[in-house]
Amino acid sequence: MPATPPPSPMGGTDVVGSTAAWDASPTSPQTAYKAKVRIGPAEVSRLTIGGNPFSGFSHQGPQRDAEMRRYYTAARIKEALRKAEAAGIDTLFARADNHVIRLLLEYWDKGGRIQWFAQTASERPDYLRNIETAAANGAKGCYLHGGQTDYYWNRGETEHFARALERIRCLGMAAGIAGHGPEPHEWIRDNLQPDFQLCCYYDPSLRADRPDHVPSDAEKFDPAHRDRMARTIRTLKCPSVHYKVLAAGRTPVREAFEYVADVIRPRDVVLVGVYLGDDADMIQKDVDLFEEIVQPRIAARV
Repeated sequence: MPATPPPSPMGGTDVVGSTAAWDASPTSPQTAYKAKVRIGPAEVSRLTIGGNPFSGFSHQGPQRDAEMRRYYTAARIKEALRKAEAAGIDTLFARADNHVIRLLLEYWDKGGRIQWFAQTASERPDYLRNIETAAANGAKGCYLHGGQTDYYWNRGETEHFARALERIRCLGMAAGIAGHGPEPHEWIRDNLQPDFQLCCYYDPSLRADRPDHVPSDAEKFDPAHRDRMARTIRTLKCPSVHYKVLAAGRTPVREAFEYVADVIRPRDVVLVGVYLGDDADMIQKDVDLFEEIVQPRIAARV
């Protein structure tokens, strides 16, 4: 049997109090969150970490992609996960591919506790089989890749959304769908019942002809798109995972979190990628700013 992370505690509300284990552990982070968010059968820290930089997806061009791939050795990725865990982050959103699976098995075998929400790999056409692979290797949640969602939406093939959600749920994971545009999210809101929707603040490149990301594509990060997605997020019935909130490193963290603080609902979570090649202390700095800027405004809305 593959190694899996310890199961998350179960509760009955969207936002739950911190567990006794956080308070009693001698290694509990000083900035541990006072609340977690329920997503289906899982509980998730309100700030989470993303796997794009670990896999060399910078969204800043091929040269930056190569830089991230060279920097993020297996050892450095596991070090980044340990830093995230120490800072109070308990969930990684990352691809369901052999690279990520191997790293996570090694990390869990050495006592790592971050749980995995698996993203289907957009270059693999059989997403149902990819979902099964994620479940077999310890994922607590799974979601259809945003590029696949965009691709099927543009082709009018929305039946894939329900099919993915059904397979994920049958395998006991939290079931979600990602997307870069507001229109598919609004259709999903009105026609399906996902456990969560991953809402990208920007739609940097078209995925009408192919679902996977092409690094050489010119990418556009338009603030108007962020505003349009924010309006959609406010209407969703399930938790939203806010992602690309930093515009792939183009927006300073404080400025980005000020915007997030105005949009986020108490049931939502935020996903950020980190490239420690730029700053070894980036994770803790992000957590500190999140608690300074975002958490107080969420608390005021509860």
